[in-house]
Amino acid sequence: MTDEKIISEKAIKEIEELFHDVPKKSAACIEALKIVQKHHRWVSDEALKELATMLDMTIHELDSIATFYNMIFRKPVGRHVILLCNSVSCWIMGYEEILHYLENKLSLKYGETTPDDRFTLLPIPCLGTCDHAPALIIDEELHRDLTIDKLDKILDAYQ
Repeated sequence: MTDEKIISEKAIKEIEELFHDVPKKSAACIEALKIVQKHHRWVSDEALKELATMLDMTIHELDSIATFYNMIFRKPVGRHVILLCNSVSCWIMGYEEILHYLENKLSLKYGETTPDDRFTLLPIPCLGTCDHAPALIIDEELHRDLTIDKLDKILDAYQ
């Protein structure tokens, strides 16, 4: 058995900085999960174990929080994550056409990653931008009023 750390030293430093602003370490769990993900793209079981120890939490407590939030990825994802809104508003405004275009262009289905590790496609129940449906987020950038014509330019911006 090895004592090699999974979470990078840079991420550990950022997480430890969070502790100055919270009454107890576990109160920083969501932000700490985001930091791990920022540095490693997703939160592996091994990283979750290390983080739980840092936060004075059980693995099960932290995993229940990590799996509750759909923006914390517990499985490997590509360099860029496409979160396509599948709310009622987006459905009405052309969600299916956008989904089919993305599936065909990228040769993947929900939950899959492109062979070049560039994109992972995931659904998201609501982006809160119904007045500009259909919409998606890539990484942390919101794209609204989507049309097929806009998608190629949007995707090309993410290498």
